[in-house]
Amino acid sequence: MTQQIPGAVSHPSGEQPPVEEPPATADTFAGRVHIEWDAAAPVTPFGQLPFFIDFLKQANLFDPWVADCPLSLASPNAPRKRDLLGTVMLSILAGHRRYAHVTALRCDPVNPPLLGMRKVVSEDSVRRNLEKIGEQAGLRWLRNHLDYCMAPLLGEPWILDMDSTVKPLYGHQEGAKAGYNPRKPGRPSHSYHTYMLANLRLVLDVDVLPGDEYNVKHATDGLWSLLDRLGPARRPALLRGDKAWGIEPVMARAEQDNLDYLFRLRMTANVRRSMDRAMRDSEWRDAGQNWQGKETSLRLVGWSHHRRIVLLRRKLGRDLALTDRNEHGQQLLSFLEVGPDKELWEYAALVTSLDAEILTLGQLYRDRADCENAFDELKNQWGWGGFTTQDLTRCRLLAGMVALIYNWWSLFVRLADPDHHREAITTRPLLLSAIARQTQHAGQVTLTISSMHAARDKVRDAYRRIAGFLGDLRKNAEQLDPLRKWYRILSEALRHFLKGRQLEPPIRLNPA
Repeated sequence: MTQQIPGAVSHPSGEQPPVEEPPATADTFAGRVHIEWDAAAPVTPFGQLPFFIDFLKQANLFDPWVADCPLSLASPNAPRKRDLLGTVMLSILAGHRRYAHVTALRCDPVNPPLLGMRKVVSEDSVRRNLEKIGEQAGLRWLRNHLDYCMAPLLGEPWILDMDSTVKPLYGHQEGAKAGYNPRKPGRPSHSYHTYMLANLRLVLDVDVLPGDEYNVKHATDGLWSLLDRLGPARRPALLRGDKAWGIEPVMARAEQDNLDYLFRLRMTANVRRSMDRAMRDSEWRDAGQNWQGKETSLRLVGWSHHRRIVLLRRKLGRDLALTDRNEHGQQLLSFLEVGPDKELWEYAALVTSLDAEILTLGQLYRDRADCENAFDELKNQWGWGGFTTQDLTRCRLLAGMVALIYNWWSLFVRLADPDHHREAITTRPLLLSAIARQTQHAGQVTLTISSMHAARDKVRDAYRRIAGFLGDLRKNAEQLDPLRKWYRILSEALRHFLKGRQLEPPIRLNPA
């Protein structure tokens, strides 16, 4: 008689990986696809971020930034400062514009531990705890680290660009005032008064003020505070600004402090009369890019003395069009007809204390337009256009954090491409975004990166070069203090700007 064993299976299945739920099915043009979710695998969408973390560690930028933060949380349930600031930095690097976007980072098990973090905190925790940082202490903390980041470069001759931009607001935030807003007239906003290192597009400082404090008289305090903080040895070779800065208080203070300046002038009645007289003269000199220049001297109303004026003009073509808008806001285009006996010119007037020729001055002022590119990048690709809270303090703190992290990333990207400034719209998908899977065996952690970018081979070679440079610095420069290491890293990143010269830190005398 045959005895049957209940539940016996003639061909038992092997061990299968646990699946939390049955797979889904998608009927695609390539056939049916079965889809499963694996929530346990350590995978990150920012697989190339460890190289940037290595940069922050070797340059000694992240640890002091966290240690110096004037935030003290006594509750046992409060997050660590490192977790809070690390979350903010990861969110800014990812291109987020709102606190709510932090949630997209909370399932990344790879990069937060590499930063020394225990977890990514929630958006509410970020907002709540940033509110506990005192405004004056917080701004001083951020400015100290902006100064440290930029200090090695300020021993070289450099130009300080001053300019302002607006951040439109759509709620009832503190400081939401209607001011100068050419794109959205009447819209409440904040004013960002910014001071930049020209040509490198690096931010030295930013002041966030209510929207109705957009003019220069509200920015001068920040300018003189910045220059006093830098000290005489690191002051710029030239102050450069648009027509809002060509006023007596700014020029008189610059002359008092022996600072050269180059500003554009408003086309007031006296400036127009001077231009009218000059147009009758044929002795105009080349100012570059089809511009012509002529030098004169003026003492406008309110000025303490005569100053050097450079008048610029450029002939326009005859095919011109004028844009306007109707009552519905739709754009209208009107074509202008210029007779054969007429000429059209555009013109400008510069005031300067420089003793340079007109061709040089014309190019110097045209270079100032690069400020607008930096503003576009900071507002649209970084976080200056977002991270809005009800109070002005946290808006100021986030503006400073964005500026600092933007500087760090810009300098890191120059290690990969020293010849150009690459914007985040191209460097994030190229140098940051890549799928990486983390594995661990015999105590060794390995990240396997899968980049979907067409230039992935070029990026791999760049990262091998960066890893080699940082590895040599780590191995061969153990005797260097963190400041000297930072000078070495900057010299490598900006070798095109420095023309191959090595930055040298100031000599410190040993105490007797």
